[in-house]
Amino acid sequence: MARALSRPHRDDLRIAVGGLLGGMVLWALGIHPRVVADPLVLWHPAWAPLLPLVVTAACEPLRRSTPRVGLFIGTLALTLDTVTQGNVVTVILYTDLVYAAVLYGSLASARRICWITCMLTVLGGVVPAALLRDAHALLIGVGIGILSFAPAATGWVVRNHRDAAEAARLRAEQTALLAEMDRTQAVTAERARMARELHDMVANHLSAIAIHSTAALSLDDPQTSRDALAVIRENSVEGLAEMRRLIGILRDSSGDVEPAVTPTLDGVATLVKGARANGLDVRLADGHSRVPAPVELAAYRIVQESLTNALKHAAEGPVEVALRQDDGTLRVRVTNAYRAGDGSRAPGSGSGLTGMRERAALLGGRFEAGPRGQLWEVRADLPLTEGETP
Repeated sequence: MARALSRPHRDDLRIAVGGLLGGMVLWALGIHPRVVADPLVLWHPAWAPLLPLVVTAACEPLRRSTPRVGLFIGTLALTLDTVTQGNVVTVILYTDLVYAAVLYGSLASARRICWITCMLTVLGGVVPAALLRDAHALLIGVGIGILSFAPAATGWVVRNHRDAAEAARLRAEQTALLAEMDRTQAVTAERARMARELHDMVANHLSAIAIHSTAALSLDDPQTSRDALAVIRENSVEGLAEMRRLIGILRDSSGDVEPAVTPTLDGVATLVKGARANGLDVRLADGHSRVPAPVELAAYRIVQESLTNALKHAAEGPVEVALRQDDGTLRVRVTNAYRAGDGSRAPGSGSGLTGMRERAALLGGRFEAGPRGQLWEVRADLPLTEGETP
């Protein structure tokens, strides 16, 4: 690819100065590839070889910025050099210009130069041999090949290796970037999953503790206070056990990122029993059969969070929990009495609905929650296909 540089590269300047000085030393010593008596030497002044030498050396600073211009001027200088006694350094500098034009020029230009030099090499050997009927004339083509095609081919090989190395570097950078993105996404997903687990495991127990402690403090009835303290103790013990289990998951380095005993829909009856102990009038309609484990866990957590919300926000009245399976979908419905404007009986983070919605979305399902007349309804439709574990 062409490189537009504001000023010549230092190495190119060194090549130009070094070549010019070397060529002048050879000229001063009288070392030339041709003698004055040679019929090809049409320009005889002693200083004549210096002119193409200076022009070719002046083209070297252009070898990276404008390589085609440098090669064109260098070709004219080499042509002029052939009608003088010549200078070996001029030829060497010209081969470098051919090499640089292929290496630093555009891809189309590099291909064109390689093709032209190859054709000149073939024609330079075949045509003179055919005209002169002398096999020794093939050496002309060899000379042209060494002068033009060999540096062009070398530049093409180096260019391919350079481009391959650059492509490999870009692939490595892209791979590293994708790996970092995957790692970040994995960490974010794991944090969200653990936040849902922590909320669902503990929020129910803490809400019950808050509500019953309020009742124990507000009612001057020893029996009521005793019952409330019993519920508080039960929920405290269960909540502590859940916390210990979650901490064990976080500290476990074996790769097991799920609880030792994953909740299933068989445990919904236990959830209902606990909700009744906390004062809710819960009714369960269970019409499901065996479902995949990810769906079981999501449905269990949605029911658990819905009962927790009902404990904190529901108006007086029954709470209906329904599990129904049809058309390859597990349908979860939880309804409770609702009155607009009723305040919460326990503090909350407000993240429960978000967690339920995320669990349904991870399985490709649908989730809705909101008032329907005098009821608050939670609806979740979970496909019975294997999906990502919430």
